[in-house]
This record gives sequence, structure tokens and C-alpha cells, in this order.
Amino acid sequence: MAATQPIDTLKSTRTRPRPKLVVSVPHDLPVNTIIQDDCIAAMARLPDKSVDMIFADPPYNLQLGGDLYRPEGGRVDAVDDHWDKFDTFAAYDRFTRDWLREAHRILKDDGTIWVIGSYHNIFRVGASLQDAGWWILNDIVWRKTNPMPNFKGTRFTNAHETMIWCSKSEKARYRFNYRVMKALNDDLQMRSDWSLPICSGGERLKDDDGHKAHPTQKPEALLYRVLLACTRPGDVVLDPFFGTGTTGAVARRLRRRWIGIEREDKYVAVAQARIDSTLPLDESAMMLMPEKRAAPRVAFGTIVELGMLAPGTMLTDIKRRFVAEVRADGSIACADANGSIHKIGATMQGAPSCNGWTFWHYEEAGALTPIDALRQRHLTAIGA
Repeated sequence: MAATQPIDTLKSTRTRPRPKLVVSVPHDLPVNTIIQDDCIAAMARLPDKSVDMIFADPPYNLQLGGDLYRPEGGRVDAVDDHWDKFDTFAAYDRFTRDWLREAHRILKDDGTIWVIGSYHNIFRVGASLQDAGWWILNDIVWRKTNPMPNFKGTRFTNAHETMIWCSKSEKARYRFNYRVMKALNDDLQMRSDWSLPICSGGERLKDDDGHKAHPTQKPEALLYRVLLACTRPGDVVLDPFFGTGTTGAVARRLRRRWIGIEREDKYVAVAQARIDSTLPLDESAMMLMPEKRAAPRVAFGTIVELGMLAPGTMLTDIKRRFVAEVRADGSIACADANGSIHKIGATMQGAPSCNGWTFWHYEEAGALTPIDALRQRHLTAIGA
């Protein structure tokens, strides 16, 4: 095994005060800004070792041979934009090597990069990463719970995309917030296969004509998990293929600083408006204090991650005796206690155990509703 040295950010603070986090950045670094330019040219102007994490969603180079239609005759809104087209695989490989070279230069020595792609491009990108000296930590399979079907019935339904997570070298002291990920998954180790829905409904951005603003908009839940996994508040996250700004919106929500690079006018406008309307989480909700807990069929962290219940929301029991605040990692805080919905429910009652799903309630339409209602909605949405 490689001699990699992950850093767990959540060390115990029971015996000493939590220090105030101060993260410095170069004065000339354009944080919280969209740079409208070609990604390689824009990265070339950034200082060496200046960003903490890079999330890249490069062109897929889909090589589409023509329009695709649904059985009833409707045209599928696929990726056929000019920015996704390359003359040859060799041209795509040169482009990949060029932007990865700049990414390696501007990433801090203990930083990490995430690259997402489909089967059309991710293997070529993976080879380029290894050839350039990056050290692959994991490949993450994003399994889409509501994928687009294969309308022709000639192949398997393409129901996943792959993310490659790398450090700059084999011995880099990269950051991995292990306990945050475990808390998000109800005290089970977070696996490398993530089941999350594709971007749809109110989250899917539309243009004035009602069409998708961007064909490959990623769900915020995916970026929420990525950023919680390997950054801390105040870190600088770079997205060289910014699109409609999902990375920037989630970074602002989680109080990370961000830099977006995007050359298309229409995407820049949509991304800026989206980020401007995103509210950062309250600082108290950002405190991450995972405790051991039971593992229900759906992790409470998944409900928070999907935006079904926002961090900072106040929960109470049906008799309103106890009030608890939802934290960003799916734990809750009540009085001086922090932990899972089950552990804190039991602690408040002096009981040996508690089903937090039915004990804790949130306010909806002026009435108290058990948080289990949100779990059931999620199970219904994914067809479980």
C-alpha cells in the first residue's frame, strides 16, 4: 500500500478550546469570482500552490453520431454543444494534459483534485492523471437513482458516472475528513459508491424558453459530499469548468471560498445569479461533531445532503420539551450534547435507545411533522 498520510480535521476538542480557523490566501487570488476565459489561459495566471481543492467536470467528448429520439418521437436534450466536440482522441488528450498541467501547478502540495466523467472520457483522463504523476486515492461511482433510460434498447441503461480523486503525489499529506463522512453516513464508513439523484425539478436551472440551462448540471448533493470530504471552511476550491456554478453555490453554502472559470457568456450569467442567491449556512450549523449511531435504511445525513432539511433547522419532540439544531454533517445539537438523531433523542429522555426518526419533529405548514416523513418521501422518490 502507498504511504499516503490523510489528515482527519476533526480532532477532539474536549480538553482544549476550539481554535478560531484562519485560512490565508494570496492577495492576488481572485476568490469568490467567475473568471470568463479559456480554462488553461485562466489557470496560467493563477499563483503556484494557491488553491486547496480542484473539482473538474471537463467536456465528455461524447462523439454523438446524430440526434436521439424518445419512443414517442420527442428529441432527447443531449450534450451536442460546440465545447464538447474534439476532432480526434489525440486532440482531446492534448487538451486534458494541458489543463491538468496547470491544475497540478496551482494546487497546494497537500491539496486534492476530483475529476468527473462518463465512460466516453474518464478512462482517458485517468491515464493522463497517472502519466502526469498524480496519485489516485479513490474512484467514486456516482450511481444515479433516476437515470435517463436507454431509449433504443441497444445497451444497458447508463446509470452512473465516475469521479477520480487524486493527491499531487504518492506521499502527499492530503486532507480526508473521515469522521465527517462517517457521520454523514450514520456512523458507517462512507463507501466509494454514492447513490444520489440526477439534477431535476426545482434544482434544474432553465433558460427563458424553459430549456435546460446546461446539459450536464451536477446535483448540489454531489458537490456537498465532495467538499465536506476534503476541505474545511475558508479553503479555496477551484472549478475550471464552472458551467452553471454548482461548485460555487455549494462552496458558498459551506463557507468555502471558490474560483470559477467559464468561457460561455450564458453560463456565466446563470452561475453568478445562482451564487448571489445562495445563502451560507449559519456558523453554528457548520460545527461538525459526529458521534456513534445506529444505521437506519436511510442515513439522516442523506436527508440533509439532499436539501430536504437544511442545516440550522430546529427540531423538537412532539411535546416540545427539547429543541435540537441540525448540523451540516447530519448530526444534531441539543443543549451541550452533539450526536445522531437517535443518540440525542435517547440522551434527552434518559433512555437506553431511541428511534430518532419518529422522536424528532420539524415544523411544516404550522404543524409538527416527524422527520420520518422526509425519509419516506426520499424512499418513494428513489422507488425503494
